[in-house]
Amino acid sequence: VQLVESGGDLVQPGGSLRLSCVVSGLPFSKYGMSWHRQAPGKEREMVATINSVTNSTYYPDSVKGRFTISRDNAKNTVYLQMNNLKPEDTAVYYCYVPYINHWGQGTQVTVSS
Repeated sequence: VQLVESGGDLVQPGGSLRLSCVVSGLPFSKYGMSWHRQAPGKEREMVATINSVTNSTYYPDSVKGRFTISRDNAKNTVYLQMNNLKPEDTAVYYCYVPYINHWGQGTQVTVSS
């Protein structure tokens, strides 16, 4: 199983980014997916989940209304659209398959002026 994230970048406060995670080695459409982040000196935290059956989503209050998770089963890809970014969103963002406890390598997002 391989998860490859991309899309991280340096962006100004108020800006937007879209992260992508391409998944291989498993039947992607059958698995729920999530995005997590870890800032320096802090614990890793979940920022978005999407399930495999109904595509229902969940977000913590810290990102609700600003982040949107989506998936394209034809492309084996899960996305994280991040809008109105804040300096506190600065972190390494990871793609994760909860059912098999498998992580991607992460992509750096830095929000700074």
